[in-house]
Amino acid sequence: MSESAAASRSLYPVVAPVCAVGLATVVAATVSFVTAAHGATVLAGLAAFLAASLLADRFPVPVDDLDANGVSLAFVFGLSAIVLFGWAAGVLVVAATPAVMQLLDRRPPVRIAYNSFAFALTAASAGLVIAPIAGDSPARTAARVLVATCVCYLVNVLLITAVVARGTRRSWKTILPFTLMGSAVLTLVVLWQRAPLLSLALVGPLLAIQLYQRALLRALRAVRLALTDPLTGLGNHRHFHERLARELEHALRCGRPLALCLVDIDDFKRVNDHFGHPAGDRVLSQVATRLRQSGEAFRLGGDEFAVLLPGSEDGQALTAANSIVERISRLDFGQLGPVTVSAGIALAPQHARQRDELLHLVDTALYRAKEEGKNRAEVYRPDVVELAELKRLAGAQDRAARLRAAASLANAVDARDVYSGNHSQRVAELAVRLAARIGLSREEIELTQLAGSLHDLGKLALPENLLRKPAPLTEPEWSVLKEHASLGSRMLESLGIGSVAEWVLHHHERWDGTGYPDGLAGTEIPLGARILFVADAFDAMTSGGLYGKACSPNDAMSELVLCAGTQFDPSVVEALAAELDQAAPAADAQLHQAIAV
Repeated sequence: MSESAAASRSLYPVVAPVCAVGLATVVAATVSFVTAAHGATVLAGLAAFLAASLLADRFPVPVDDLDANGVSLAFVFGLSAIVLFGWAAGVLVVAATPAVMQLLDRRPPVRIAYNSFAFALTAASAGLVIAPIAGDSPARTAARVLVATCVCYLVNVLLITAVVARGTRRSWKTILPFTLMGSAVLTLVVLWQRAPLLSLALVGPLLAIQLYQRALLRALRAVRLALTDPLTGLGNHRHFHERLARELEHALRCGRPLALCLVDIDDFKRVNDHFGHPAGDRVLSQVATRLRQSGEAFRLGGDEFAVLLPGSEDGQALTAANSIVERISRLDFGQLGPVTVSAGIALAPQHARQRDELLHLVDTALYRAKEEGKNRAEVYRPDVVELAELKRLAGAQDRAARLRAAASLANAVDARDVYSGNHSQRVAELAVRLAARIGLSREEIELTQLAGSLHDLGKLALPENLLRKPAPLTEPEWSVLKEHASLGSRMLESLGIGSVAEWVLHHHERWDGTGYPDGLAGTEIPLGARILFVADAFDAMTSGGLYGKACSPNDAMSELVLCAGTQFDPSVVEALAAELDQAAPAADAQLHQAIAV
Protein backbone atom coordinates (compact mmCIF):
# COMPACT_ATOMS: atom_id res chain seq x y z
CA MET A 1 0.00 0.00 0.00
CA SER A 2 1.39 3.44 -0.91
CA GLU A 3 2.03 6.11 1.69
CA SER A 4 -0.74 8.38 0.34
CA ALA A 5 -3.23 5.54 0.21
CA ALA A 6 -2.43 4.56 3.77
CA ALA A 7 -2.83 8.16 4.89
CA SER A 8 -6.22 8.42 3.17
CA ARG A 9 -7.35 5.13 4.68
CA SER A 10 -6.44 6.37 8.15
CA LEU A 11 -8.79 9.36 7.70
CA TYR A 12 -11.88 7.31 6.89
CA PRO A 13 -13.01 6.86 10.53
CA VAL A 14 -13.26 10.66 10.81
CA VAL A 15 -14.29 11.65 7.28
CA ALA A 16 -17.05 9.11 6.71
CA PRO A 17 -19.33 9.93 9.67
CA VAL A 18 -18.85 13.70 9.27
CA CYS A 19 -19.74 13.54 5.59
CA ALA A 20 -22.80 11.38 6.27
CA VAL A 21 -24.19 13.60 9.03
CA GLY A 22 -23.20 16.74 7.11
CA LEU A 23 -25.03 15.60 3.98
CA ALA A 24 -28.15 14.93 6.01
CA THR A 25 -27.83 18.38 7.56
CA VAL A 26 -27.54 20.10 4.16
CA VAL A 27 -30.56 18.19 2.85
CA ALA A 28 -32.58 19.11 5.93
CA ALA A 29 -31.53 22.75 5.66
CA THR A 30 -32.49 22.88 1.98
CA VAL A 31 -35.91 21.39 2.65
CA SER A 32 -36.47 23.69 5.63
CA PHE A 33 -35.49 26.82 3.71
CA VAL A 34 -37.40 25.99 0.55
CA THR A 35 -40.63 25.08 2.35
CA ALA A 36 -40.63 28.26 4.45
CA ALA A 37 -41.91 31.63 3.23
CA HIS A 38 -39.27 34.33 2.75
CA GLY A 39 -39.62 37.95 1.79
CA ALA A 40 -37.72 39.62 -1.02
CA THR A 41 -35.46 41.38 1.46
CA VAL A 42 -34.36 38.12 3.02
CA LEU A 43 -33.74 36.47 -0.37
CA ALA A 44 -31.82 39.46 -1.66
CA GLY A 45 -29.78 39.67 1.53
CA LEU A 46 -29.03 35.95 1.47
CA ALA A 47 -27.94 36.16 -2.18
CA ALA A 48 -25.70 39.14 -1.37
CA PHE A 49 -24.18 37.35 1.61
CA LEU A 50 -23.52 34.24 -0.48
CA ALA A 51 -21.87 36.26 -3.25
CA ALA A 52 -19.77 38.18 -0.75
CA SER A 53 -18.84 34.96 1.03
CA LEU A 54 -17.69 33.37 -2.23
CA LEU A 55 -15.55 36.35 -3.10
CA ALA A 56 -14.11 36.59 0.40
CA ASP A 57 -13.24 32.90 0.51
CA ARG A 58 -11.20 33.36 -2.62
CA PHE A 59 -8.72 35.47 -0.62
CA PRO A 60 -8.27 34.27 3.01
CA VAL A 61 -7.25 36.99 5.45
CA PRO A 62 -3.68 36.59 6.70
CA VAL A 63 -3.04 37.66 10.26
CA ASP A 64 0.50 38.87 10.94
CA ASP A 65 2.66 36.24 12.69
CA LEU A 66 -0.31 33.88 12.92
CA ASP A 67 -1.33 30.96 10.79
CA ALA A 68 -5.04 31.56 10.27
CA ASN A 69 -5.45 28.20 8.59
CA GLY A 70 -7.89 29.39 5.94
CA VAL A 71 -10.07 31.66 8.10
CA SER A 72 -11.49 34.34 5.81
CA LEU A 73 -14.08 37.10 5.76
CA ALA A 74 -16.46 34.47 4.42
CA PHE A 75 -16.95 33.60 8.08
CA VAL A 76 -18.46 37.06 8.63
CA PHE A 77 -21.14 36.61 5.98
CA GLY A 78 -21.88 33.00 6.86
CA LEU A 79 -22.30 33.67 10.57
CA SER A 80 -24.33 36.80 9.86
CA ALA A 81 -26.71 34.68 7.74
CA ILE A 82 -27.12 32.29 10.67
CA VAL A 83 -27.91 35.08 13.15
CA LEU A 84 -30.23 37.02 10.81
CA PHE A 85 -31.96 34.34 8.73
CA GLY A 86 -31.80 31.19 10.83
CA TRP A 87 -29.86 27.97 10.84
CA ALA A 88 -31.11 26.68 7.46
CA ALA A 89 -30.06 29.76 5.52
CA GLY A 90 -26.75 29.84 7.32
CA VAL A 91 -26.05 26.18 6.49
CA LEU A 92 -26.62 26.84 2.79
CA VAL A 93 -24.24 29.81 2.69
CA VAL A 94 -21.55 28.20 4.83
CA ALA A 95 -21.63 24.83 3.04
CA ALA A 96 -21.87 26.23 -0.49
CA THR A 97 -18.89 28.59 -0.17
CA PRO A 98 -16.05 26.04 0.31
CA ALA A 99 -17.72 23.59 -2.09
CA VAL A 100 -17.78 26.08 -4.97
CA MET A 101 -14.35 27.58 -4.37
CA GLN A 102 -12.55 24.28 -3.83
CA LEU A 103 -14.20 22.84 -6.95
CA LEU A 104 -12.75 25.77 -8.88
CA ASP A 105 -9.35 25.03 -7.34
CA ARG A 106 -9.71 21.34 -8.31
CA ARG A 107 -9.15 20.08 -4.81
CA PRO A 108 -9.59 16.35 -4.07
CA PRO A 109 -13.27 15.34 -3.83
CA VAL A 110 -12.83 13.90 -0.33
CA ARG A 111 -11.40 17.18 0.90
CA ILE A 112 -14.20 19.21 -0.71
CA ALA A 113 -16.87 16.98 0.81
CA TYR A 114 -15.33 16.97 4.27
CA ASN A 115 -14.81 20.74 4.42
CA SER A 116 -18.30 21.55 3.11
CA PHE A 117 -20.12 19.13 5.37
CA ALA A 118 -17.97 20.01 8.40
CA PHE A 119 -18.84 23.70 7.92
CA ALA A 120 -22.50 22.73 7.46
CA LEU A 121 -22.47 20.97 10.83
CA THR A 122 -20.75 24.00 12.36
CA ALA A 123 -23.42 26.37 11.00
CA ALA A 124 -26.29 24.12 12.06
CA SER A 125 -24.88 23.78 15.58
CA ALA A 126 -24.53 27.54 15.96
CA GLY A 127 -28.03 28.21 14.56
CA LEU A 128 -29.73 25.66 16.78
CA VAL A 129 -27.92 26.81 19.93
CA ILE A 130 -28.86 30.49 19.49
CA ALA A 131 -32.48 29.76 18.43
CA PRO A 132 -33.81 30.13 22.02
CA ILE A 133 -32.16 33.58 22.31
CA ALA A 134 -34.98 35.53 20.66
CA GLY A 135 -35.47 39.28 20.39
CA ASP A 136 -33.72 42.22 18.72
CA SER A 137 -32.50 44.12 21.78
CA PRO A 138 -28.82 45.08 21.77
CA ALA A 139 -28.04 42.70 24.62
CA ARG A 140 -29.77 39.73 22.97
CA THR A 141 -28.22 40.51 19.61
CA ALA A 142 -24.76 40.68 21.12
CA ALA A 143 -25.43 37.46 23.04
CA ARG A 144 -26.54 35.64 19.88
CA VAL A 145 -23.44 36.76 17.99
CA LEU A 146 -21.15 35.86 20.88
CA VAL A 147 -22.69 32.43 21.43
CA ALA A 148 -22.77 31.68 17.70
CA THR A 149 -19.12 32.66 17.36
CA CYS A 150 -18.10 30.45 20.28
CA VAL A 151 -20.09 27.50 18.98
CA CYS A 152 -18.61 27.92 15.50
CA TYR A 153 -15.14 28.04 16.92
CA LEU A 154 -15.57 24.98 19.14
CA VAL A 155 -17.30 22.79 16.57
CA ASN A 156 -15.04 23.91 13.75
CA VAL A 157 -11.87 23.30 15.75
CA LEU A 158 -13.19 19.93 16.89
CA LEU A 159 -13.94 18.73 13.37
CA ILE A 160 -10.93 20.20 11.61
CA THR A 161 -8.56 19.21 14.40
CA ALA A 162 -9.86 15.67 14.23
CA VAL A 163 -8.91 15.19 10.59
CA VAL A 164 -5.72 17.26 10.68
CA ALA A 165 -4.45 15.59 13.83
CA ARG A 166 -5.28 12.17 12.40
CA GLY A 167 -3.42 12.92 9.20
CA THR A 168 -0.42 14.92 10.48
CA ARG A 169 -0.59 14.76 14.31
CA ARG A 170 -0.82 18.53 14.56
CA SER A 171 -3.44 20.70 16.18
CA TRP A 172 -5.40 23.45 14.45
CA LYS A 173 -5.94 26.62 16.50
CA THR A 174 -7.59 29.77 15.18
CA ILE A 175 -9.09 31.56 18.20
CA LEU A 176 -7.76 35.02 17.27
CA PRO A 177 -9.13 35.05 13.70
CA PHE A 178 -12.53 33.83 14.97
CA THR A 179 -12.58 36.61 17.55
CA LEU A 180 -11.83 39.27 14.95
CA MET A 181 -14.46 37.92 12.59
CA GLY A 182 -17.02 37.74 15.41
CA SER A 183 -16.61 41.48 15.95
CA ALA A 184 -17.30 42.11 12.27
CA VAL A 185 -20.36 39.83 12.44
CA LEU A 186 -21.85 41.86 15.27
CA THR A 187 -21.39 45.08 13.28
CA LEU A 188 -23.05 43.62 10.19
CA VAL A 189 -25.97 42.15 12.15
CA VAL A 190 -26.67 45.41 13.99
CA LEU A 191 -26.65 47.37 10.74
CA TRP A 192 -29.01 44.87 9.12
CA GLN A 193 -31.44 45.14 12.00
CA ARG A 194 -31.41 48.93 11.68
CA ALA A 195 -31.83 48.93 7.90
CA PRO A 196 -31.03 46.06 5.51
CA LEU A 197 -29.81 48.39 2.78
CA LEU A 198 -27.49 50.10 5.24
CA SER A 199 -25.98 46.76 6.21
CA LEU A 200 -25.37 45.91 2.58
CA ALA A 201 -23.27 49.05 2.40
CA LEU A 202 -20.87 47.38 4.85
CA VAL A 203 -20.18 44.69 2.28
CA GLY A 204 -18.19 47.20 0.24
CA PRO A 205 -15.70 48.14 2.98
CA LEU A 206 -15.32 44.51 4.00
CA LEU A 207 -14.55 43.48 0.44
CA ALA A 208 -12.18 46.41 0.09
CA ILE A 209 -10.31 45.16 3.15
CA GLN A 210 -10.38 41.69 1.65
CA LEU A 211 -8.90 42.83 -1.65
CA TYR A 212 -6.33 44.96 0.16
CA GLN A 213 -5.21 41.84 1.98
CA ARG A 214 -4.65 40.04 -1.32
CA ALA A 215 -1.20 41.55 -1.87
CA LEU A 216 -0.23 40.80 1.72
CA LEU A 217 -1.38 37.21 1.37
CA ARG A 218 0.70 36.77 -1.76
CA ALA A 219 3.70 38.26 0.01
CA LEU A 220 3.25 35.88 2.95
CA ARG A 221 2.97 32.94 0.58
CA ALA A 222 6.18 34.06 -1.13
CA VAL A 223 7.94 34.26 2.24
CA ARG A 224 6.72 30.81 3.21
CA LEU A 225 7.86 29.47 -0.14
CA ALA A 226 11.31 30.99 0.44
CA LEU A 227 11.46 29.20 3.81
CA THR A 228 10.29 25.81 2.52
CA ASP A 229 12.20 22.98 0.93
CA PRO A 230 10.34 22.30 -2.37
CA LEU A 231 10.93 18.53 -2.37
CA THR A 232 9.85 17.62 1.16
CA GLY A 233 7.70 20.59 2.18
CA LEU A 234 9.76 20.95 5.36
CA GLY A 235 11.40 24.16 6.48
CA ASN A 236 14.66 24.79 4.67
CA HIS A 237 18.15 25.63 5.95
CA ARG A 238 17.38 29.34 6.34
CA HIS A 239 14.12 28.67 8.17
CA PHE A 240 15.86 26.23 10.51
CA HIS A 241 18.44 28.76 11.65
CA GLU A 242 15.77 31.41 12.21
CA ARG A 243 13.61 29.05 14.26
CA LEU A 244 16.58 27.66 16.20
CA ALA A 245 17.71 31.17 17.17
CA ARG A 246 14.18 32.06 18.31
CA GLU A 247 13.60 28.83 20.25
CA LEU A 248 17.05 29.01 21.85
CA GLU A 249 16.44 32.57 23.01
CA HIS A 250 13.06 31.56 24.43
CA ALA A 251 14.53 28.51 26.18
CA LEU A 252 17.27 30.55 27.85
CA ARG A 253 14.87 33.32 28.83
CA CYS A 254 12.23 31.00 30.29
CA GLY A 255 14.62 28.46 31.78
CA ARG A 256 13.21 25.49 29.90
CA PRO A 257 15.17 22.89 27.90
CA LEU A 258 15.43 22.81 24.11
CA ALA A 259 16.45 19.59 22.40
CA LEU A 260 17.91 19.64 18.90
CA CYS A 261 17.90 16.39 16.95
CA LEU A 262 20.01 16.03 13.82
CA VAL A 263 19.01 13.16 11.50
CA ASP A 264 21.12 11.82 8.63
CA ILE A 265 20.18 9.05 6.18
CA ASP A 266 22.69 6.20 6.33
CA ASP A 267 24.52 5.42 3.08
CA PHE A 268 22.22 7.67 1.05
CA LYS A 269 24.80 7.97 -1.72
CA ARG A 270 24.23 4.28 -2.46
CA VAL A 271 20.57 4.95 -3.25
CA ASN A 272 21.35 7.75 -5.69
CA ASP A 273 24.23 5.89 -7.33
CA HIS A 274 22.44 2.56 -7.77
CA PHE A 275 18.82 3.58 -8.32
CA GLY A 276 18.96 7.18 -9.52
CA HIS A 277 17.95 10.52 -8.08
CA PRO A 278 14.16 9.99 -8.47
CA ALA A 279 14.45 7.04 -6.09
CA GLY A 280 16.53 9.18 -3.76
CA ASP A 281 13.90 11.91 -3.85
CA ARG A 282 11.25 9.35 -2.90
CA VAL A 283 13.32 8.30 0.10
CA LEU A 284 13.77 11.91 1.18
CA SER A 285 10.02 12.57 0.94
CA GLN A 286 9.14 9.48 2.98
CA VAL A 287 11.69 10.34 5.66
CA ALA A 288 10.33 13.90 5.82
CA THR A 289 6.82 12.53 6.38
CA ARG A 290 8.02 10.53 9.39
CA LEU A 291 9.91 13.50 10.82
CA ARG A 292 6.78 15.69 10.77
CA GLN A 293 5.21 13.32 13.27
CA SER A 294 7.89 14.01 15.89
CA GLY A 295 8.26 17.79 16.00
CA GLU A 296 9.06 20.84 13.92
CA ALA A 297 11.22 19.38 11.16
CA PHE A 298 13.57 20.91 8.60
CA ARG A 299 15.66 19.71 5.70
CA LEU A 300 19.13 21.21 6.00
CA GLY A 301 20.29 19.99 2.62
CA GLY A 302 21.13 16.70 0.94
CA ASP A 303 20.20 13.85 3.27
CA GLU A 304 20.44 15.81 6.52
CA PHE A 305 17.41 16.86 8.56
CA ALA A 306 16.81 18.57 11.89
CA VAL A 307 13.97 18.36 14.40
CA LEU A 308 13.35 20.93 17.15
CA LEU A 309 11.91 19.57 20.40
CA PRO A 310 11.17 22.52 22.74
CA GLY A 311 10.64 21.57 26.37
CA SER A 312 12.16 18.08 25.97
CA GLU A 313 14.68 16.73 28.45
CA ASP A 314 17.40 14.34 27.28
CA GLY A 315 15.32 11.25 28.02
CA GLN A 316 12.28 12.56 26.14
CA ALA A 317 14.41 13.70 23.22
CA LEU A 318 16.12 10.30 23.01
CA THR A 319 12.74 8.57 23.01
CA ALA A 320 11.57 10.81 20.15
CA ALA A 321 14.78 10.20 18.19
CA ASN A 322 14.57 6.44 18.71
CA SER A 323 10.98 6.57 17.49
CA ILE A 324 12.14 8.35 14.33
CA VAL A 325 14.87 5.77 13.73
CA GLU A 326 12.45 2.89 14.28
CA ARG A 327 9.67 4.29 12.07
CA ILE A 328 12.04 4.92 9.17
CA SER A 329 13.66 1.49 9.47
CA ARG A 330 10.19 -0.05 9.01
CA LEU A 331 9.56 1.71 5.69
CA ASP A 332 9.26 -0.58 2.67
CA PHE A 333 11.07 0.83 -0.36
CA GLY A 334 10.84 -2.34 -2.41
CA GLN A 335 13.93 -2.97 -4.54
CA LEU A 336 15.81 -0.14 -2.79
CA GLY A 337 16.15 -2.37 0.24
CA PRO A 338 16.09 -1.13 3.84
CA VAL A 339 16.79 2.54 4.55
CA THR A 340 18.00 3.63 7.97
CA VAL A 341 18.95 6.87 9.65
CA SER A 342 21.26 7.93 12.45
CA ALA A 343 20.39 10.70 14.88
CA GLY A 344 22.32 12.94 17.25
CA ILE A 345 20.85 14.97 20.10
CA ALA A 346 22.13 17.95 22.06
CA LEU A 347 20.30 20.13 24.57
CA ALA A 348 20.33 23.77 25.56
CA PRO A 349 21.24 25.00 28.06
CA GLN A 350 22.44 21.66 29.47
CA HIS A 351 25.13 21.15 26.82
CA ALA A 352 25.48 24.60 25.24
CA ARG A 353 23.98 28.08 25.43
CA GLN A 354 25.18 29.39 22.07
CA ARG A 355 23.66 28.39 18.75
CA ASP A 356 26.94 27.54 17.01
CA GLU A 357 28.15 25.48 19.96
CA LEU A 358 24.84 23.60 20.13
CA LEU A 359 25.09 22.81 16.41
CA HIS A 360 28.63 21.58 16.86
CA LEU A 361 27.72 19.31 19.76
CA VAL A 362 24.70 17.81 18.04
CA ASP A 363 26.90 17.15 15.00
CA THR A 364 29.35 15.39 17.31
CA ALA A 365 26.56 13.21 18.72
CA LEU A 366 25.45 12.34 15.17
CA TYR A 367 29.02 11.45 14.24
CA ARG A 368 29.19 9.14 17.24
CA ALA A 369 25.92 7.44 16.23
CA LYS A 370 27.45 6.77 12.82
CA GLU A 371 30.65 5.43 14.38
CA GLU A 372 28.68 3.12 16.71
CA GLY A 373 27.09 1.27 13.80
CA LYS A 374 24.39 3.61 12.38
CA ASN A 375 20.61 3.08 12.61
CA ARG A 376 20.67 4.51 16.13
CA ALA A 377 20.30 7.72 18.14
CA GLU A 378 22.86 9.16 20.54
CA VAL A 379 22.67 12.00 23.04
CA TYR A 380 25.78 14.16 23.32
CA ARG A 381 27.85 13.05 26.31
CA PRO A 382 31.13 14.81 27.09
CA ASP A 383 32.57 11.80 28.89
CA VAL A 384 32.33 9.41 25.92
CA VAL A 385 32.88 11.70 22.96
CA GLU A 386 36.67 11.45 22.83
CA LEU A 387 36.94 8.29 20.71
CA ALA A 388 34.85 9.61 17.84
CA GLU A 389 36.47 13.02 18.00
CA LEU A 390 39.98 11.55 18.06
CA LYS A 391 39.12 9.59 14.91
CA ARG A 392 37.74 12.72 13.33
CA LEU A 393 40.86 14.64 14.36
CA ALA A 394 43.09 11.96 12.86
CA GLY A 395 41.17 11.92 9.59
CA ALA A 396 40.82 15.69 9.20
CA GLN A 397 42.40 16.94 6.00
CA ASP A 398 42.24 20.67 6.62
CA ARG A 399 42.90 23.12 9.40
CA ALA A 400 39.25 24.02 10.04
CA ALA A 401 38.20 20.37 10.47
CA ARG A 402 41.05 19.72 12.89
CA LEU A 403 40.22 22.75 14.98
CA ARG A 404 36.53 21.78 15.14
CA ALA A 405 37.41 18.30 16.35
CA ALA A 406 39.92 19.69 18.85
CA ALA A 407 37.33 22.14 20.14
CA SER A 408 34.86 19.32 20.75
CA LEU A 409 37.46 17.37 22.71
CA ALA A 410 38.31 20.50 24.69
CA ASN A 411 34.64 20.96 25.58
CA ALA A 412 34.52 17.37 26.80
CA VAL A 413 37.49 18.00 29.08
CA ASP A 414 36.22 21.31 30.41
CA ALA A 415 32.82 19.81 31.21
CA ARG A 416 34.50 17.44 33.69
CA ASP A 417 37.19 19.72 35.11
CA VAL A 418 37.12 22.21 37.97
CA TYR A 419 37.89 25.30 35.93
CA SER A 420 35.11 27.74 35.06
CA GLY A 421 34.00 28.14 31.49
CA ASN A 422 36.05 27.10 28.46
CA HIS A 423 39.46 26.76 30.08
CA SER A 424 41.02 24.81 27.22
CA GLN A 425 39.80 27.28 24.63
CA ARG A 426 41.18 30.20 26.62
CA VAL A 427 44.54 28.50 27.02
CA ALA A 428 44.64 27.82 23.27
CA GLU A 429 43.84 31.44 22.44
CA LEU A 430 46.45 32.81 24.82
CA ALA A 431 49.07 30.30 23.64
CA VAL A 432 48.48 31.38 20.03
CA ARG A 433 49.05 35.01 20.98
CA LEU A 434 52.28 34.11 22.77
CA ALA A 435 53.50 31.95 19.87
CA ALA A 436 52.85 34.79 17.43
CA ARG A 437 54.63 37.33 19.63
CA ILE A 438 57.65 35.04 20.06
CA GLY A 439 57.81 34.73 16.27
CA LEU A 440 56.88 31.12 15.54
CA SER A 441 55.91 30.12 12.01
CA ARG A 442 52.30 29.88 10.85
CA GLU A 443 52.42 26.06 11.01
CA GLU A 444 53.86 26.14 14.55
CA ILE A 445 51.16 28.61 15.63
CA GLU A 446 48.47 26.25 14.33
CA LEU A 447 50.03 23.35 16.22
CA THR A 448 50.18 25.55 19.32
CA GLN A 449 46.45 26.17 19.04
CA LEU A 450 45.77 22.44 18.75
CA ALA A 451 48.04 21.67 21.70
CA GLY A 452 46.40 24.39 23.80
CA SER A 453 42.96 22.94 23.12
CA LEU A 454 44.15 19.43 23.94
CA HIS A 455 46.68 20.00 26.73
CA ASP A 456 44.37 18.43 29.37
CA LEU A 457 43.02 15.68 27.12
CA GLY A 458 44.35 12.97 29.44
CA LYS A 459 41.91 14.08 32.14
CA LEU A 460 39.17 12.32 30.20
CA ALA A 461 40.71 9.05 31.42
CA LEU A 462 40.72 10.14 35.08
CA PRO A 463 37.84 9.73 37.56
CA GLU A 464 35.59 12.77 37.61
CA ASN A 465 35.36 12.71 41.41
CA LEU A 466 39.14 13.15 41.52
CA LEU A 467 38.99 16.17 39.19
CA ARG A 468 36.21 17.79 41.21
CA LYS A 469 37.29 16.86 44.72
CA PRO A 470 36.62 19.93 46.93
CA ALA A 471 39.20 18.94 49.59
CA PRO A 472 42.98 18.98 49.04
CA LEU A 473 44.28 15.95 47.16
CA THR A 474 46.28 13.29 48.96
CA GLU A 475 49.75 12.37 47.71
CA PRO A 476 48.49 9.23 45.88
CA GLU A 477 45.73 11.30 44.30
CA TRP A 478 48.26 13.89 43.11
CA SER A 479 50.25 11.08 41.54
CA VAL A 480 47.18 9.94 39.63
CA LEU A 481 46.35 13.49 38.54
CA LYS A 482 49.88 14.02 37.21
CA GLU A 483 49.33 11.07 34.86
CA HIS A 484 47.03 13.20 32.69
CA ALA A 485 49.99 14.61 30.72
CA SER A 486 51.27 11.13 29.79
CA LEU A 487 47.74 9.85 29.08
CA GLY A 488 46.95 12.76 26.81
CA SER A 489 50.22 12.35 24.94
CA ARG A 490 49.57 8.66 24.32
CA MET A 491 46.08 9.47 23.00
CA LEU A 492 47.58 11.95 20.52
CA GLU A 493 50.90 10.40 19.47
CA SER A 494 49.43 8.19 16.72
CA LEU A 495 47.50 10.98 15.01
CA GLY A 496 50.37 12.43 13.01
CA ILE A 497 49.85 16.07 13.95
CA GLY A 498 53.37 17.26 14.42
CA SER A 499 54.74 18.02 17.88
CA VAL A 500 51.38 18.32 19.66
CA ALA A 501 51.72 15.02 21.55
CA GLU A 502 55.23 15.94 22.75
CA TRP A 503 54.14 19.41 23.91
CA VAL A 504 51.16 17.96 25.79
CA LEU A 505 53.46 15.42 27.46
CA HIS A 506 55.85 18.10 28.77
CA HIS A 507 53.54 21.06 29.49
CA HIS A 508 54.13 20.65 33.26
CA GLU A 509 57.92 20.55 33.09
CA ARG A 510 59.55 23.37 35.13
CA TRP A 511 62.40 25.62 33.99
CA ASP A 512 64.50 24.48 36.99
CA GLY A 513 63.99 20.75 36.21
CA THR A 514 61.64 19.90 39.11
CA GLY A 515 58.53 19.40 36.98
CA TYR A 516 56.94 16.23 35.58
CA PRO A 517 56.86 13.71 33.99
CA ASP A 518 60.55 13.61 32.94
CA GLY A 519 62.15 16.41 34.98
CA LEU A 520 63.41 18.29 31.91
CA ALA A 521 65.03 21.67 32.52
CA GLY A 522 65.57 24.91 30.58
CA THR A 523 65.71 24.60 26.84
CA GLU A 524 65.45 20.80 27.08
CA ILE A 525 61.71 21.48 27.42
CA PRO A 526 60.10 21.96 23.98
CA LEU A 527 59.22 25.61 23.37
CA GLY A 528 55.59 24.72 22.66
CA ALA A 529 55.33 23.04 26.07
CA ARG A 530 56.85 26.09 27.78
CA ILE A 531 54.29 28.33 26.09
CA LEU A 532 51.44 26.04 27.18
CA PHE A 533 52.71 26.01 30.79
CA VAL A 534 52.63 29.81 31.05
CA ALA A 535 49.24 30.15 29.32
CA ASP A 536 47.77 27.34 31.45
CA ALA A 537 49.04 28.84 34.70
CA PHE A 538 47.84 32.35 33.86
CA ASP A 539 44.32 31.18 33.00
CA ALA A 540 44.16 28.88 36.05
CA MET A 541 45.04 31.77 38.37
CA THR A 542 42.60 34.23 36.76
CA SER A 543 39.69 31.77 36.54
CA GLY A 544 40.02 29.90 39.83
CA GLY A 545 39.83 26.11 40.08
CA LEU A 546 42.73 24.23 41.63
CA TYR A 547 44.42 27.53 42.48
CA GLY A 548 41.53 28.56 44.67
CA LYS A 549 39.87 31.92 44.33
CA ALA A 550 40.45 33.71 41.03
CA CYS A 551 42.90 36.60 41.14
CA SER A 552 43.23 39.66 38.94
CA PRO A 553 45.35 39.63 35.75
CA ASN A 554 47.81 42.02 37.42
CA ASP A 555 48.26 39.71 40.42
CA ALA A 556 48.60 36.68 38.15
CA MET A 557 51.20 38.48 36.07
CA SER A 558 53.14 39.41 39.21
CA GLU A 559 53.15 35.77 40.31
CA LEU A 560 54.43 34.63 36.91
CA VAL A 561 57.19 37.25 36.99
CA LEU A 562 58.16 36.11 40.49
CA CYS A 563 58.43 32.50 39.31
CA ALA A 564 60.19 33.27 36.01
CA GLY A 565 63.56 31.49 35.93
CA THR A 566 62.48 28.79 38.37
CA GLN A 567 59.08 27.50 37.32
CA PHE A 568 58.52 29.26 33.97
CA ASP A 569 60.61 30.15 30.95
CA PRO A 570 61.48 33.85 31.51
CA SER A 571 61.29 34.68 27.80
CA VAL A 572 57.74 33.31 27.57
CA VAL A 573 56.71 35.26 30.68
CA GLU A 574 58.22 38.38 29.15
CA ALA A 575 56.22 37.74 25.96
CA LEU A 576 53.03 37.44 28.04
CA ALA A 577 53.80 40.68 29.85
CA ALA A 578 54.31 42.45 26.55
CA GLU A 579 51.14 40.89 25.14
CA LEU A 580 49.07 42.02 28.08
CA ASP A 581 50.98 45.30 28.34
CA GLN A 582 50.92 45.01 32.12
CA ALA A 583 54.60 44.74 33.01
CA ALA A 584 55.73 47.51 35.39
CA PRO A 585 59.34 48.77 35.28
CA ALA A 586 60.15 46.73 38.38
CA ALA A 587 58.76 43.65 36.75
CA ASP A 588 60.84 44.35 33.63
CA ALA A 589 63.99 44.49 35.74
CA GLN A 590 63.13 41.19 37.42
CA LEU A 591 62.51 39.58 34.04
CA HIS A 592 65.81 40.70 32.56
CA GLN A 593 67.58 39.46 35.66
CA ALA A 594 65.81 36.08 35.40
CA ILE A 595 66.69 35.74 31.71
CA ALA A 596 70.35 36.40 32.50
CA VAL A 597 70.41 33.55 35.04
